[in-house]
Amino acid sequence: MPDGAEWAIVLLSLKIGGVAMLAALPVAYALAWVLARGRFPGKVLIDGIVHLPLVLPPVVTGWLLLLAFAPAGPVGRWLEAWFGVSVLFRWSGAAIAAAVMALPLMVRAIRLSIEGVDRRLESVARTLGASRARVFWSVTAPLSLPGVLAGMVLGFARALGEFGATITFVSNVPGETATLPLAIYSALQVPGGEASVVRLAVMSVALSLIALVVSEWLVRRGGRRVHVL
Repeated sequence: MPDGAEWAIVLLSLKIGGVAMLAALPVAYALAWVLARGRFPGKVLIDGIVHLPLVLPPVVTGWLLLLAFAPAGPVGRWLEAWFGVSVLFRWSGAAIAAAVMALPLMVRAIRLSIEGVDRRLESVARTLGASRARVFWSVTAPLSLPGVLAGMVLGFARALGEFGATITFVSNVPGETATLPLAIYSALQVPGGEASVVRLAVMSVALSLIALVVSEWLVRRGGRRVHVL
């Protein structure tokens, strides 16, 4: 059975994954809406930038985050000047790295969900006098909700498995940034750490599998709901 230190690693991973997913959600929805409904020059370029973390080596993403959030970087200098904080070597920095890596998957799932909403329903609501905001909250948002939830679950699962960008950006600090993947990596470097690796790996597989099953269920449920409507 996992010991107290290993359960602490799991709880830290859940905390970082949850914060990362919630932080990325509004950005993911806004980007998904723009990509699903927008018609403007440069849309393909924005789409490519959004999905860039999926194809870039995670170490490169972590390095770019380090440049941005370092004390001399543009974001890091602003955080230090206005709030007196730094995210380097902190769990908040690990959450930022995880959010960046999870964002493309969330955008993809939410975008597909928004594109799946029948625009004729929105047009009918508009002809009946509903404002754009009311159409969104009464038609678009409810119909796209299963896809949004699926995107949240996928983003959470991706955040749980984040390694390369995190270790490059905020290093591997026990109790602060050492999530499940980083803890497994550390245990592999220690003679006799195989038992800990097995326990942590089993918990990681279980959490990821649960997240994927829930995501698939939400997608299928959303598809049936739209079909019925």
